[in-house]
Amino acid sequence: MTYFVTGATGFIGRRLVERLLERRGKIHVLVREDSLGRLDDLIEHWEALSEATVSRRIHPVTGDLRQPMLGLSDEQVAELEGTIEHFFHLAAVYDMTAPAELDMAVNVGGTTHAVELAGALRVEHLHHVSSIAVAGTHKGVFGEDCFDEGQRLPSPYHATKFEAERIVREQALVPWRVYRPGVVVGDSKTGEMDKVDGPYYFFKAIQRIRGIVPQWVPLVGLDLGKTNIVPVDWVAGALDHIAHQRGLDDRAFHLTFPGGQRVDDVMNDLAGAAHAPRFAVSVDKRALDLLPTGPLSLLMRVPPLRQARRLTLRELGIPNEVLEHVSLVPSFDTRQAEKALAGSKWERPPALREYAVRLWDYWEQEMDPSISRGRTLGEAIRGKRILITGASSGIGRATALKVATAGGIPLLVARNVEKLEEVRAEIVAAGGVAYVYAADISDMDEIDRLIARVKDDHHNVDMLVNNAGRSIRRSIALSYERFHDFERTMQLNYFGAVKLIIGLLPQMRARGFGHIVNVSSIGVQTNPPRFSAYVASKAALDAFTRVVASEVIGDGVTFTTIHMPLVRTPMIAPTKLYDAFPTITPEQAADMICEALRTRPKHMGTSLGTFGEVLYALSPGTVDRILHLAYRVFPDSAASRGETSTDERASLEQLAMANLMRGVHW
Repeated sequence: MTYFVTGATGFIGRRLVERLLERRGKIHVLVREDSLGRLDDLIEHWEALSEATVSRRIHPVTGDLRQPMLGLSDEQVAELEGTIEHFFHLAAVYDMTAPAELDMAVNVGGTTHAVELAGALRVEHLHHVSSIAVAGTHKGVFGEDCFDEGQRLPSPYHATKFEAERIVREQALVPWRVYRPGVVVGDSKTGEMDKVDGPYYFFKAIQRIRGIVPQWVPLVGLDLGKTNIVPVDWVAGALDHIAHQRGLDDRAFHLTFPGGQRVDDVMNDLAGAAHAPRFAVSVDKRALDLLPTGPLSLLMRVPPLRQARRLTLRELGIPNEVLEHVSLVPSFDTRQAEKALAGSKWERPPALREYAVRLWDYWEQEMDPSISRGRTLGEAIRGKRILITGASSGIGRATALKVATAGGIPLLVARNVEKLEEVRAEIVAAGGVAYVYAADISDMDEIDRLIARVKDDHHNVDMLVNNAGRSIRRSIALSYERFHDFERTMQLNYFGAVKLIIGLLPQMRARGFGHIVNVSSIGVQTNPPRFSAYVASKAALDAFTRVVASEVIGDGVTFTTIHMPLVRTPMIAPTKLYDAFPTITPEQAADMICEALRTRPKHMGTSLGTFGEVLYALSPGTVDRILHLAYRVFPDSAASRGETSTDERASLEQLAMANLMRGVHW
């Protein structure tokens, strides 16, 4: 066998070549001169797969889709004439968002030149990869023998794919076969995909939902009809198999999933792979059509709302063009393809649920925009001076170590200078750099002196992590005579943090860069009983941040509020109740802070915290009753009552005995 392949370095094409390499014969590959390096890389990959000398069978043919005869010279045409058995034309634009001019030049112009070349070479079979887009908005079943049924073609992409197939049908001088794949996604075995397209545009939205809603919460969705998704490895395998069957010329084959898939089922398969909440109920879209549309349409014309919609879609990476074509109007008959594939390993495409987790894992590890931006932690903070309060232990210490490892320069702040020096020594021993500043963040005068010293030493601080904090767990019934609890908690958690922010903001704004991470608490979202002093102080900082953030974002200064879940640190040790609660480690908390420094989101937290916040907004009375039950079940600790628990007394007695044995007065 001798083959000629256009688009061999593309998503489907390179997998088709892998299939062809399992057969015998030469493979001539059309490639632009500037893509020869890409072909060399693929040849190395194919050789690794086949354990054979692939380079002897792959023959590059330099050319260009936009040129007559695909850019081949008369000499090249003469050399290949009469030698090609199978001519595969895959090169095309498979992108709903591509400019119409590009669609026309490549899809229509390229196919015209491919048909022209196939005729000049007198190939035995011309195989053209079209698309189900040719069916447009045809209502009902679109058969494999259907083509021009008067269907509407709703976009330039649809129109150019239709026109390209028409050229093959009407102008080809050699026997032809047409293949119409459905929506092609990544490899069902590896999940590999080369670009965000089709359903991938909605992966970021699924990821965002996962971040704010617990997985077990059922969602209500909108029934958007059907789609048709198939994995790229199956498309390439089915294409190769049908191409080598005899007696199938001048036909079209739908490489689609029989019967298609419901859009909400697809979203649920992907949500399951992402460990995100699923849609339990889908509202029939036809029911919405009965609602009055005038006021809503008028409302969406208001510039601020249009702008908000545009910004939301842009942030999620969902183009308008894709939204308009999420669901398919026609369904697709597959009888000819099924008959041609019967008995082969490609007889039926795998169900999405069988490989959705591979698609998701590959996207999240290799294609997630937050990764593809190239902002590793090192790239985000290398060489930057990052002031971290509460850096002598717990979350602050773990954050300082991670920051230094990534190339940042932590400025360590806490009251205990000896512990700070221990942290600095650990950083230096690992090859990093750090600076120590002993200061009590609850003392406003000390903060003034701290800021002055830092500015003298470094001139600028790039980032601030307000991590130092104080927690008090005490019911209001035990706080009537303890107003100082509220004062001292507010002094450190709110006034100290605000004083630092105000002290560093002017130079950040003047330089046009700065990022501030405020470590808040899940308690602000869930309002747990007995934490009125602590939660109020953190909520005050949250509110301050929300207001100031909008004022300084135009100067390049951004904020992240982290509603931190319960962390296993000395701060929670006195409350024995927490021994039964799930917690994260200081290192895990430090990972959240480092992620905030890397990506600078407005907010970070947990799905449980967000769920609590949403539930309170929907039914505050119900939440109060649930929390009151918890208040009744779990009493104030001995420490909050000013008493010593049995366990604490035992520990103190053991310590006293040990000291007495050493001759120390207790």
